[in-house]
Amino acid sequence: MDRLRQLRKERNVTQQELADDMLVTQRTLARYESGEREPRLPIVFDLADYFKVSIDYLVGRSDVR
Repeated sequence: MDRLRQLRKERNVTQQELADDMLVTQRTLARYESGEREPRLPIVFDLADYFKVSIDYLVGRSDVR
């Protein structure tokens, strides 16, 4: 999820801060960002809400936030 890292950096949020907010470990979040692991659907919903973007934007299916 390349956009996840981009959105996190735009908001000046550390991996640890976002991981804490999503109730996952920092390592898990790093794996989401690197594409090593896919987040479960409830996490995708939470991330889209957190960054106020559409799920399609978050996962790269649209360029419209």
